[in-house]
Amino acid sequence: MNGAEIIIKTARAAGVEVCFVNAGTTEIPLVAAFDSEPGIRAILGVFEGVCTGAADGYGRMLDKPAMTLLHHGPGFANGIANLHNARRAQTPLLNIIGDHATWHRHADPPLAMDIEALAGSVSGWFKNCNSVEMLSQDVADAIAATMYGRIASLIVPHDLQLSEWKNTKAVSPEFSYDPVDTDTIERAAGFLRSGKKTAVILGGRALRRRGLEVAGRIKAATGCDLFAGSFPGYMERGAGFPDVVRIPYFPEGAIEMLSRYEAVILAGAKEPVTFFGYNGVPSFILAHNQQKVSIGMGKENIVEAMGYLADLLRAPKNMKAMDGIVTKLNRPPLLGGALTPEKACIILAALQPEDAIIVDEGLTSTLSYYPLTAGLPPHSMMTIAGGSIGYGIPCSVGAAIACPDRTVINFQADGSALYTLQGLWTEARESLNVTTLMCSNRSYNILKMELVRAGIKSPGKSMQSLIELDNPTIDWVKIAEGFGVPAVSVNMVEELAREIGKALAEPGPHLIEMMF
Repeated sequence: MNGAEIIIKTARAAGVEVCFVNAGTTEIPLVAAFDSEPGIRAILGVFEGVCTGAADGYGRMLDKPAMTLLHHGPGFANGIANLHNARRAQTPLLNIIGDHATWHRHADPPLAMDIEALAGSVSGWFKNCNSVEMLSQDVADAIAATMYGRIASLIVPHDLQLSEWKNTKAVSPEFSYDPVDTDTIERAAGFLRSGKKTAVILGGRALRRRGLEVAGRIKAATGCDLFAGSFPGYMERGAGFPDVVRIPYFPEGAIEMLSRYEAVILAGAKEPVTFFGYNGVPSFILAHNQQKVSIGMGKENIVEAMGYLADLLRAPKNMKAMDGIVTKLNRPPLLGGALTPEKACIILAALQPEDAIIVDEGLTSTLSYYPLTAGLPPHSMMTIAGGSIGYGIPCSVGAAIACPDRTVINFQADGSALYTLQGLWTEARESLNVTTLMCSNRSYNILKMELVRAGIKSPGKSMQSLIELDNPTIDWVKIAEGFGVPAVSVNMVEELAREIGKALAEPGPHLIEMMF
């Protein structure tokens, strides 16, 4: 057995089932090891940003890591934007990065690069392996690090992949949460008992089923209000869950919303800040005179922390007490007429099936969608946690690989889709059940909104040319079909409803271009 084979064996034994691959010469021993040590499904991505984005979507859905196999620093750099999103989403994710042989590094060959500097910018754990004897331990340590909701990146020189591994047993990851900080939880309980108007901002695993169930109990006991950040990485949503309000993207609305509260509990969430620095607007949404406490942070289990808080408050556990706390089924009715972004949101909300996975990168076109979803059949949704556009198509790939029996719907902005459109090819190759709803407004519409905020009401010719995508017009039907994905274009509500129905009824990927 060589070093490459023990890497695959260790990862497989630790529960890694999928690797998204864009390999090169340096990773050939690892590519061969997928055959000699079977058990991990290797999936080709024809751009590294597809591999990392797919691993992000997979990890968000299953709360366990997929692996990527990337080629040197440039390959890792090509995937780093979606690793940034994964870091912000607290996604468990393992990167294996091939590097030059240790004896060749001194020559400074063309692909040589400071991979450690890149890896450190997005990874909670990273290492440059320097001995074949340590390979299994390094892989096990990396996987253990991912279990806290982090990215781990292991750099493996080519000669170590080929070197003989003399042991017979793979190392197993060792993982445990830190004990919860009972002092901060007691303080949070004090806020909720005091009668002060209190907001609980949920993040990370607090937005999964178990966390939301406990949050509902706490709300039933205290009357607190529940919030999530502007772009939660993953959340369960729909009838039977408490309604969690997302903090508005623009700072004025966020400040106005949260200023009503005397106390704020951050449950697995960072303190909210403005997305950008705007003159005259503070960076932090919460004011200095608002009391704040954080629970379940770092390596603590946020669900355990919330459970401890609920028990301190003697929060009810029976479903009868949840009446008025969890939402009831309430779909919007179908509409008709010319298609608009708002109508597209209503049509999706009216038609999406129970247990659907919604990947939302519609940005400005989908602003009205989230409020409609509280009363829909239970579903999962993911948003652009790190703000780095181009995550939607790859994230949908990973979600479909993770949950092949569930419907994946990618609500996708056209400008963002151009960053990682190669993911459509992977959808076709793997016959993934992904329906892409392409919001075709032929512009970077968010920049138009930001221009208005900046006081620029009449952009000049040069500025206009930098935010419009209509010269030449991008034909998403031809692009999708070129990658092997059936596609249609619609501009009427009735057409959209019909095509969504057809796409959901047929296996494999589909793309529907929605003309606004």
